[in-house]
Amino acid sequence: MDPHRRRRRTWCCTFAASPDNNSKPHSKPTFSLPTSPKSRIAARIDPRRILSPGRVSPIDSDPVAGTSLPSPETEPPRSPAPAAGDRDVRMSLRGKNGGCMVLEVNSGVLCANSEVFAGLIADYNKGVLALSGSNTMCRIEVPEVQNLGVFRETIELMFENEDGLTKRLLNIGVFRSIDVLEVSAGIMFTKGVLSCLQYLEAVPWTEEEEEKLRNLFTRFKFDQATTRDILGRLYLHDSEDSSSQPHVAKQLVWSITTSVDANARNELKSLMKGLLCKSSVYEKNHLDLSKEDLYSVCHSCLDSLVNLFEEASDIITPERLLTKKDKNKPLIERISRQVDNINWLLEIMLDSQIAEQFVNIWAEHHQLVKMHDDVSPMIRYELSRVSAILFVAMATRKLQCRVETRWGFLQQWFRPMLLDFGWLQRCRKGLDIKVLQEAMGQTLLTLPLNQQHMLFMEWFRHFSSHGTECPNLSKAFQIWWRRSFLRGSETYAIESR
Repeated sequence: MDPHRRRRRTWCCTFAASPDNNSKPHSKPTFSLPTSPKSRIAARIDPRRILSPGRVSPIDSDPVAGTSLPSPETEPPRSPAPAAGDRDVRMSLRGKNGGCMVLEVNSGVLCANSEVFAGLIADYNKGVLALSGSNTMCRIEVPEVQNLGVFRETIELMFENEDGLTKRLLNIGVFRSIDVLEVSAGIMFTKGVLSCLQYLEAVPWTEEEEEKLRNLFTRFKFDQATTRDILGRLYLHDSEDSSSQPHVAKQLVWSITTSVDANARNELKSLMKGLLCKSSVYEKNHLDLSKEDLYSVCHSCLDSLVNLFEEASDIITPERLLTKKDKNKPLIERISRQVDNINWLLEIMLDSQIAEQFVNIWAEHHQLVKMHDDVSPMIRYELSRVSAILFVAMATRKLQCRVETRWGFLQQWFRPMLLDFGWLQRCRKGLDIKVLQEAMGQTLLTLPLNQQHMLFMEWFRHFSSHGTECPNLSKAFQIWWRRSFLRGSETYAIESR
């Protein structure tokens, strides 16, 4: 026979039946990782925690009887196997999905690295000595291993020195290292646990890897000093960390509203809105913006807007307002920036269903309404951009206000909207004019008929004078007319056309 074919490789395995089937039945006891909760090992570790997630990897199907692991003196691990006597433990791995793998390893290495296997080997040896009085090949069975390849890799790491272990983890990557960490924790392989934690702490994670690691930490308790750095990346602790970062979301929102770079500001607005919206997939335990914080930033933007309109009305001099960053910015651009900020904050309020208070604030801002008549149309129309957001929100049922609030808002801002509509058509800035016209009519129709009468008559006079420079509320006007002056079935017939 070819001598090369007779030489036994160090690493091999089989998915066939256990190779010790040829031995005499019941001649030697076989010890398994127990599944009974009353067993001594089970009291120390849940046997299911030996399992590692993932599917069984394809492994060499060479019909050699078993897989032999090198002795601890042999380096590297894939060098020729030591004498057969050093491999005095036969470990049968039974896959959860039906596979099988047999490893022949050194008992000294197992006992030195794993408390679980050290206990099993000690129990086995006691049983053998009691029966035969001599030491024989120790047989251990590990049932329901979910990933045979990961379990084997974990056993292999016991034969590595520190440098070799780190290199192996680098080669298998983060996802696989988390699996190895789980198996190492299950069999109480301390060196493997520490090496995996050190490696995982030092490398970036994908979102999938982070979630996998977070899930593992919910099922295993590790030494706090060892895992402190990793836990610091996974969780913001509620004690010192959270108290040292008060109102994080408010600070971020404030930074955005004071930014002077338009591109950066728009990018960050989109980012923060996605994080803060109710449908966000992110947890908001530590990134939550309270109603008080949101309105605090909003009041600051409104105050800045008032100052800018005072500058436009020549009430105050620009030198009192301009910062170094704003000195080269035109007044129109600075006003538009503050209106954009207010509308962005208003969208967050609408998503959080806390915007009704803003309607009151906007309706009672008599100072801005007064200055609206004193400045250029190319500046004042910016105020109507805020009113437009409120009209659309009320009409689409995203904003529910009491009738007094709606009436106060329309009393103050309906006429400015009629005056500014032409500029809104020319400078839309993302505003849908058809939707706005429909929303204005629908909002008016939510008022009592006598209040509708006042506003629709004002619209009629303005529309007759300015035509397309005024919103077309003809459809809503007809509904108001029919409800006011027609009765019964005639009204229903006309409105149902």
